[in-house]
Amino acid sequence: MKDVGNGFVSFVSSGPGDPELLTIRAMKRLQTAEVVLYDDLSSGPILDLASSGAELIPVGKRAGRASARQDDINRLLVDHARTGAKIVRLKSGDAGMFGRLEEEIAALRSAGIGYEIIPGVTAPAAAAAAGGIPLTRRLTARRVQFVTGHDVTGALPGDLNWAALADPHAVTAVYMARATFPAFAGQLVGHGLPLDTQALLAIGVSTPAEALHRGTISDLVELCRANPRSVAPTLILYGALTFGGPISGPDAAGRCP
Repeated sequence: MKDVGNGFVSFVSSGPGDPELLTIRAMKRLQTAEVVLYDDLSSGPILDLASSGAELIPVGKRAGRASARQDDINRLLVDHARTGAKIVRLKSGDAGMFGRLEEEIAALRSAGIGYEIIPGVTAPAAAAAAGGIPLTRRLTARRVQFVTGHDVTGALPGDLNWAALADPHAVTAVYMARATFPAFAGQLVGHGLPLDTQALLAIGVSTPAEALHRGTISDLVELCRANPRSVAPTLILYGALTFGGPISGPDAAGRCP
């Protein structure tokens, strides 16, 4: 969209946490921003790339923690843009994935404020790369599907397409599923997916706290039950995965905190 005379908002995708996974355009926008509104998962070393004179405003949402209200975030974007500022709205992962991007865009459009969206590395791509596996497989996994593991109340969503999610010929990525995965897995098994289906649990991908555990859906259910309230960013992949050898990196022994 074109700038219409107010400030301008760049929705910058910060990726899973490693600054080296930012796009060049994302880095340039951070370096020239006058105001940065950032998610909790986008804090840390990525913010070090922002201009030294930029105003940094935390607006993150984390389960089980005090979080910014979406209406307040929308208002902050509009209010700062009306001053003529260059604004970066720094979102974790890819800005368009489970980040309420549409609501923030709607607020800007209503106020006549220009914006752009800069895509980034989303968690499933980063998790698969960290685990040394592809997200697709020729002939056996032609489809990848992304789903959230909880609704606005933190409970398992009640309107999921379980037949599609139990498809053994797809690779499925479940965001924010640690607390609900035992119930999620129960639905999968009830719809025909074997408990020994291959799966990968990824925690803090691309950060110093990264931990990976590969196993079966049954294994991951037990891991999630053991620590359901952890606030560490967690993603689960399952389905037609291929594990060729031991996982490299900080969790080579297959441990999971």
